[in-house]
Amino acid sequence: MLATLPLLQDTDFPKLYRDQLTTLQVNVGYVCNQQCLHCHVNAGPKRTETMTAETYQLILNFLQHTPSIQTLDLTGGAPELCPYFRELVQVARERGLRVMDRCNLTVLTEPSQQDLAAFLAAHQVEVIASLPCYLAENVDKQRGRGVFQRSIEGLQQLNALGYGQPDSGLSLSLVFNPQDASLPPPQAALETDYRQFLGTHYGIVFNQLLTLCNMPVQRFGSWLLSTGRFNQYLTLLKNAYREENLRQVMCRSLLSVDWQGYVYDCDFNQMLGLTRANGDHLSQLLGQDLQNSSIVVGEHCYGCTAGQGSSCGGALS
Repeated sequence: MLATLPLLQDTDFPKLYRDQLTTLQVNVGYVCNQQCLHCHVNAGPKRTETMTAETYQLILNFLQHTPSIQTLDLTGGAPELCPYFRELVQVARERGLRVMDRCNLTVLTEPSQQDLAAFLAAHQVEVIASLPCYLAENVDKQRGRGVFQRSIEGLQQLNALGYGQPDSGLSLSLVFNPQDASLPPPQAALETDYRQFLGTHYGIVFNQLLTLCNMPVQRFGSWLLSTGRFNQYLTLLKNAYREENLRQVMCRSLLSVDWQGYVYDCDFNQMLGLTRANGDHLSQLLGQDLQNSSIVVGEHCYGCTAGQGSSCGGALS
């Protein structure tokens, strides 16, 4: 895989500083039952990295010592395949935290995960589900043959349990990302298209659509380099930069933790190995106030501020 970090570190991106920490995003490991072209994590079935018992306990301690945290955001890989996923969910919910699961949908149809959808519903976990298009051909091209149909089956499981249904209290968001080196289209208009097509053809309902910009890191970044489009894509991101998006970028209120307990300012920095300037392991940050500390930035940060903006919560504007 071609490395992108040397091309991203030298940057003129504006300096950023933290607000109050409200979200702990934990990448519990890189094991995944899929291997997608756009994946900025380079996750897949052959990866073995997964959270240890020590990291699990450290995360619980950090949550206990950081009362400002309101949300535990679990990602991967397929986070549900981590041995400590369900324990993390249960403890966080018992403590009254909002818990989000970044789900690839096909994991719901894995033989070992037949009760997963029911578990998520029982603990009122918010599901953030990857579905980069509502057309089977496009999804299978990006994520693998048969993935679209299995994704639909996963969504139908969730809908049957109440996810996406009015007044159920079970939130289901879908995630779109472009098929190529382009910016996402306007989120609101695309959400309408998703609702109409998925509802008409499959009877699927959901709460909202989130549009995410592809980041020039890991597998997607390597693809850009191998096709000679890396510089062109960076130019696209920089030309679409909007200063007003700086106020809402996710790194200002989110801390990213990897499966070993190392901390980063965002998940993309984690994948690039760009550790924080002030403390690079969660054990060093227990009881610390991170507000006003500096954020490590690079050229890839233009992806979060281009056009309508992009974050783990979708468009910024």
